[in-house]
Amino acid sequence: MISYVEHLLFSFFIFLYRHIKGLILLTLTFSLCVIFYNFELCVRSAKPPETLNNAVTQKRSYHKTAPPTVTKHIGLHYHVAHPLNYHFILNEPDKCSQWNPFLVLMVPVAPHEVNARNAIRSTWGTESSVQGKAVLTLFLVGLTGGAEAQQKMEEESRQHRDLVQSNFVDSYFNLTIKTMVIMDWLATRCPQATYAMKADSDIYINLENLMTLLLSPNTPRQNYITGYLMLDRPVVRDTKSKWYVSEKLYPEPIYPTYAQGSGYVFSNDLPEKIVEISKEVMGFNIEDAYVGVCLKRLGFALSSPPDPSQFRLHMGQYKREDFLKIISVRVGSPQQILNIWKDVKRPK
Repeated sequence: MISYVEHLLFSFFIFLYRHIKGLILLTLTFSLCVIFYNFELCVRSAKPPETLNNAVTQKRSYHKTAPPTVTKHIGLHYHVAHPLNYHFILNEPDKCSQWNPFLVLMVPVAPHEVNARNAIRSTWGTESSVQGKAVLTLFLVGLTGGAEAQQKMEEESRQHRDLVQSNFVDSYFNLTIKTMVIMDWLATRCPQATYAMKADSDIYINLENLMTLLLSPNTPRQNYITGYLMLDRPVVRDTKSKWYVSEKLYPEPIYPTYAQGSGYVFSNDLPEKIVEISKEVMGFNIEDAYVGVCLKRLGFALSSPPDPSQFRLHMGQYKREDFLKIISVRVGSPQQILNIWKDVKRPK
């Protein structure tokens, strides 16, 4: 027979057993929860970071009102002549959308040559409509080299609204940069134009004759460039010459056919193509020959003008009838441009 004490001891052990069993179960349950929680954290942290970024981006996209501006950083693979190395300081970005020109005359000129710009503004550069077609004349310059000169340039720009300035050093040896910046401006700021002409500041242009050429049904509107053609010109290797080009920059002994740089005309689809192919063509300082090399790389042949005598390098003694026939010719000074214009435009 079990004594009272033994009964009490048995009851106590039963009590302990029951409570310890519950404690053990509680401990096991808690441990399993901790393990599961840690496992869930590990699984979440193992997700690729782009998944989280995508989620954040998707959430933020509901609040976007416009796409972000993307700034392209220019790599070192662009050579010094490529226009993407430079940016515009003064610009007329809306000029072509307002003007809708058929022909754009781009005049590279030194910053200090105010007289040359004013002579053109007073003569052939003032013609805004020729044979019913809109014509736009703009000047392109590089850096002025000083704060005072830059201030004057900005004042001139505000007055005439016909200046485009880029941040390259304006010098003879940077004419290729200047020309490529012109091409870039035409491609990006004036794609609606049908034709363009690169015209030096010391030439006289007969726009009536030029427009007659461009409106001819025989003149292509794509892949077209013409002017005074330079054929089989040897590369100058004399280091003392200002036309010197090293074999490293251009290894061939003869340049491909190119249009002499004082004045050549081209369809306005070409600038974009020239700028693009120029990424593959090492720059050198003979700008017109460089454009010819780019055209050769593109597989485009230059067109001889119907009357080659209309594109002249120089004239002999002045004769009014000669200037009534030509398209472009180099003259000596801004004053000569003024004198020739006044005589050519006088009543017969």
